[in-house]
Amino acid sequence: MPVLTTCLRLIATALLLLSGSAAVAQTPSVAALSLQLRQAEVDLRAVDASLDDRVDADAQKALRSRALAAQQVATDVTSQLQQQETLIDARIAGLGPITPGVSEPLEISVQRKSLAQQRSVIDSSIKRGGLANVEAGQLLDEIDRSRAEQFNEKITAQVASPVTPAFWRAIVQSLPRDLRRTGLFVSQGTQQIRAQWHGSLPWQMVLGIILGLVLLFPVRVRARSIGQRLLVESAPGHRVRRSANALWRVIVGTLAPLLAAAALAQGLRWSGLLPTRWSSLLDAFVSATGFCAYTAAVSGALLMRNGASWRVAPIDDETASALRPLSWVLAGLSFASIVVGAFNTAIGASQAALIATQALNALLHLLLIIVFLVVLGRLRAKRAETEEPQNVKTSAGIGLGTLLAWVLVATALVGLLLGYIALSLFVAWMIAWATVLGTTLYLLTAAVDDVATSMFVRDSRLGVTLTRALGVRPSMVDQFGVLLSAFLRVVLVLVALSLLVTPFVGTTGFGTVFGRLGVLAQGVEFGGVSIAPANILRGIVVLFIGLALVRGFMGWLETRYLPITDLDGSGRNSVSLVARYVGIAVAFIWALASLGIGVERVALLLSALSVGIGFGLQAITQNFVSGLILLAERPIKIGDLVRVGNDEGDVKRISVRSTEIELPDHSTLIVPNSELITKSVLNKTLSNPLGRIQIKFSVPLESDAPAVKAMVHEAFAGESAVLDDPAPAVFIDAIMDGRIEFNCFGHVVHPRAAYAARSAVLMTLLERFRKEGIDIGTVPQRIEWISPQTLAPPATD
Repeated sequence: MPVLTTCLRLIATALLLLSGSAAVAQTPSVAALSLQLRQAEVDLRAVDASLDDRVDADAQKALRSRALAAQQVATDVTSQLQQQETLIDARIAGLGPITPGVSEPLEISVQRKSLAQQRSVIDSSIKRGGLANVEAGQLLDEIDRSRAEQFNEKITAQVASPVTPAFWRAIVQSLPRDLRRTGLFVSQGTQQIRAQWHGSLPWQMVLGIILGLVLLFPVRVRARSIGQRLLVESAPGHRVRRSANALWRVIVGTLAPLLAAAALAQGLRWSGLLPTRWSSLLDAFVSATGFCAYTAAVSGALLMRNGASWRVAPIDDETASALRPLSWVLAGLSFASIVVGAFNTAIGASQAALIATQALNALLHLLLIIVFLVVLGRLRAKRAETEEPQNVKTSAGIGLGTLLAWVLVATALVGLLLGYIALSLFVAWMIAWATVLGTTLYLLTAAVDDVATSMFVRDSRLGVTLTRALGVRPSMVDQFGVLLSAFLRVVLVLVALSLLVTPFVGTTGFGTVFGRLGVLAQGVEFGGVSIAPANILRGIVVLFIGLALVRGFMGWLETRYLPITDLDGSGRNSVSLVARYVGIAVAFIWALASLGIGVERVALLLSALSVGIGFGLQAITQNFVSGLILLAERPIKIGDLVRVGNDEGDVKRISVRSTEIELPDHSTLIVPNSELITKSVLNKTLSNPLGRIQIKFSVPLESDAPAVKAMVHEAFAGESAVLDDPAPAVFIDAIMDGRIEFNCFGHVVHPRAAYAARSAVLMTLLERFRKEGIDIGTVPQRIEWISPQTLAPPATD
């Protein structure tokens, strides 16, 4: 046995060595990985040294990219080293443990020592990689904080107000220098063009112009019409065709002008007629053309002024016609903003010129926003008289957004008058960018919802395939489509939130969107929690966002998902109530977490209040827990007919505190949930919703009992409310005192229908028995008079 064990151990070791050799041959060596890690450490030290001095935004962006790349290298190297360490641990385990007092073969001992040395080197490199990853994360946080601080300093900087003489005096003083720099910029460019002009027609430039015109007009129009025709012929449904057409218009409307501008710029470069100093301005022209085209295309796809049947949003023709010109103005302002900013940078404009340009830019944007709000307000006021009831919530949401926009515009105008020009421009750009981003988000969410709910539906080709091939229930296909749509729309919303401030503050993810709000102000710490106005404002914002998300989720859950499930009304109510309270709790926890109050602090607070809850809030807690039990076990459901004490009625609503029961007189009985859990409750529709009617009567003994039974059956059969299954039953209950007692039963669909059905059957029986001369009634009573002498006790001797 020892020999066999040793042989098996050697075979296993050889197999592990062979597999390890193959794995090592496919992965980089430890030396190569260590070299990569060393270079990443050098890059991180260089970034750290560069951050000792104050650097501008462009340098910070480059340093952040360098630190991020080094962090990625450290992460990848650490992962590969951990894989090799796992492999070496397996090889060491394959050698088996060292047996005390037993000498190992020389080759095994040498192999064990070599593996131990390799593992030590790899473990050291893994620790270095982890340390480099931590250092990179710290540097990235420092760069993000620095960029946010510089941005805050920029937008909160105050200069001379445009309504003061100092503002215009600075412009007049710097005007000669700016004109001289502009003339020098133009003259240097024209001189370079003359020097490179060879007298012949630059065919490259002409080709670029022709190609740009072809892309801008015939190609764009033709591509749009071809896409629309293909969608009509091959798209599965109207909703998918409509959304796909909108996205196709955005793609074509953006790419065609962008490619046209790029063709023009490339033609100038190939012809050699582009001055060196004009290169950055031409690049800005291409970028501005692309953004301008995208703004016009996405707004046109939403409004669809000339194609109401293809319109995605519920917008009428009057609104689309009124808002479309404003979208073109917004696109033009965006183009001018980008080109003028690049021109100022290219010529090295003075600070006064930059400030004046920013003030004019902010003023034009704010005026455009004001015109948009005024036009939108007039259109809403015109439709207010004919507003449909189902559009009240949508109208309220638009009204709230309009009010917020007015507040922001008023703030920006006040800031512009007070000299906070950068802040005013930032607010104006934020509103414009939020409009473009919101329009894009609306089109994308509508598209993913249309595609998901059209593909995964029980009547679609895919739905029928899943139902027949995999045995999936049709309702499950519908539910998956709705859930997929909701997931994709949530992802799009999160991406949109992360992109909302990215063009302005340079953040790189969703997690930094709310984290930057705390940099605006510093507060005091109390018990490890920072108490500051910015933190409080952030908590309020997070809370409102959380509650808004909960409200949106509840609307989707109650109107989209639950109606396509197999749950009844009571089950939907239970799921809805639990989801609402859980969502509200999560929103509050999220808000507390944004304030720096973790879940462990909340748990500590709840434990401190447990004594008060146990005594002062005992009844409320008991009802709350009882409500959760009712929602979970469902002994009572909405719509059940129950009797609580002497009161009987229908269950109309179940909450976590109480249950509402509607009594026959249409009054409402509010019963605490603890009463329904701890006391006896008669539920007449818990296991079987059928109702039963019972009729008892007696006929004389000489009556024809089978004929009476047949009459009762005919009476039951003639009443439509009486069910055939279970079938009515007629029994002879007793024969006594010269009469035959009958006991008859029938069933109806619900206990609430029993009273009317019983009355109708009795009316039929009374009429039939009267015609047949059958006497019905109760057992006759006989009264005997007994004299007092009869009751006297017998005499005793």
